[in-house]
Amino acid sequence: MRMPASRRIAPWVLLAVVVLSRLPTMALLPLTDTTEARYGAIARLMAVTGDWITPWFAPGVPFWGKPPLAFWVQALSFLTLGGNELALRLPSWLACLLILALVARYARSLSGRDSAPVAALIAASSGLLFVCAGAVLTDPFLALGTTTSLVAAGLVLRGEGRPWGALFFLGLVVALLAKGPLALVLVGTPLFAWALWSGGWWQLWHRLPWWRGGLVTLLLTLPWYLAAEHKTPGFLHYFIVGEHFQRFLDAGWSGDRYGTAHDQPRGTIWLLTLYAAFPWSLWALVLLPARLRDAEGRARLRAALRDNDNRLLIPAAFVPTLFFTFSGNILATYVLPGLPFMALLLTRALGGRGRASRWVPGLALTVPVLSLVAGAYVLANPGTLRTEKALLACYQRQPAALWAPLVYLDEVPFSARYYGREAPRVWTPEQARQVLRSAPGRPLYLAVRPRERAAFERGLSVPLFALAKDRRYLLLTNVPVGAEGCR
Repeated sequence: MRMPASRRIAPWVLLAVVVLSRLPTMALLPLTDTTEARYGAIARLMAVTGDWITPWFAPGVPFWGKPPLAFWVQALSFLTLGGNELALRLPSWLACLLILALVARYARSLSGRDSAPVAALIAASSGLLFVCAGAVLTDPFLALGTTTSLVAAGLVLRGEGRPWGALFFLGLVVALLAKGPLALVLVGTPLFAWALWSGGWWQLWHRLPWWRGGLVTLLLTLPWYLAAEHKTPGFLHYFIVGEHFQRFLDAGWSGDRYGTAHDQPRGTIWLLTLYAAFPWSLWALVLLPARLRDAEGRARLRAALRDNDNRLLIPAAFVPTLFFTFSGNILATYVLPGLPFMALLLTRALGGRGRASRWVPGLALTVPVLSLVAGAYVLANPGTLRTEKALLACYQRQPAALWAPLVYLDEVPFSARYYGREAPRVWTPEQARQVLRSAPGRPLYLAVRPRERAAFERGLSVPLFALAKDRRYLLLTNVPVGAEGCR
């Protein structure tokens, strides 16, 4: 029996609402420290310098932590749409939109066309994917690449035609240029697990063009890796050995050139997975025990485990979590590549009830509503964010800003670098005191942490006036404050 047209359209409308609801906060909220502002600063440097080979962490400091694909598209968006926040975040949103299209296409093949919007809706409204869709990150591009490869492989194994075989290798190219060799683990392990579980070695070997596709993949990815090493020697050792082995094995890895290690208790990645798939993870935790209570439910579960499609979906969904189970140096974004396949599994488990359930719309709107409420709160209380946008704007409005520097004591936050176009300087407190003593009439603007102000001003004969304050810094100046104050 065919579903009425109105009920077929409703999930697509709800999906559009969820996807579009991410745009307001993307456009209105400033870049925040550290990740968004750091990657935004790298993309801005790529755009203004025209260096498309080496991402630069700061002028003169190469960024060896990630390949350039995310920075390429962010820099292009910066050049096309301007330096606003939406321009930098839009590429992630578009990458996630493509992920949703792949999820819908795979769901249609697995369970029929009516399941397509349900699967895409579950993926789109999962907490981590919704957040990543509107953030300046590299992870959405890794997830796009791995999702493309695994969906293409799944469709090829279902006999859906040779073009999907080519798309499998295109996905590998995207993932290798977005994140690196980790992509081979996230794609290869589920395929190996499927072949081992189903006995489908022949199909896996003969239905994908391994030799031609592998050669094209190398031709499209290897030149950049070699060019990057040639331009900044040492890149390959740091990126391959450091980022892919030492970071994974050593939770306290001291060789990180661009941040700090995250030493979490082993197994924490499973808790992060529950967060990443919220609110659907909570529903799945209720749904599975309910299925196990009666003989019919257990029989259906055993049948599901014998299903060849599920034998690919299950490892595709959980390999990222399993891979990082014994690593302490982890972030929640590491499980993002598994979310599209968790959505597909849940859609199959729900069957027709997924389209009819009264719970689906409410759950789908949970994260978007929370995001909009949080965004409204932040706009009303801008001091809650770790960003220097307002403080930089205050400095730039000062008449003396054309020739007087803005100085941060000890370090310049990434957001100050981005919004200040790399102009803010970093001095030690003693350097700043020396300038104030030797040239008391020289205009100067200082960003000082409030708790350090008293110690910094001790012994100074020059009075300092407060212009502005954000969550972390006070903007001080030796110029008497008039109408230019920003408080």
